[in-house]
Amino acid sequence: MRVTVVAVGRTRAPYADDLAHYEKLLRPYVRLEQIELRDDADAEQVARRVPDRAHCVLLAVDGPARDSVTQATWLEERRQSGRDLCFVIGGADGLELDRADERVSFGPITLPHQLARVIVLEQLYRAHRILRGEPYHH
Repeated sequence: MRVTVVAVGRTRAPYADDLAHYEKLLRPYVRLEQIELRDDADAEQVARRVPDRAHCVLLAVDGPARDSVTQATWLEERRQSGRDLCFVIGGADGLELDRADERVSFGPITLPHQLARVIVLEQLYRAHRILRGEPYHH
């Protein structure tokens, strides 16, 4: 499965190290591409970077939240669909994206967009470990 993460804004230390860590851990499970756009990128610029046939997930505070096991089940359903997956993370001002197939949230809190990127990769890694019955999730 190919997973693309499109994010507005560059990731800097200390988050860049965490992204590299999870990118390495995800290599056995997915083909990951991370795309960083300028801080002032608008919805049209973001939409152009979403792969054409990918299932597009916009991270948004008003989207539904999932626990990790439900997220793993959701991921397996996406894999079975045969479509690639794309997560979109807006910048500090948020983002509205008509191209999104769904919205999802990490809960009612507001996160720095750089940290949200780390959480996306960590949750993808956790979901794959859950699906394979491998130790990591407790």
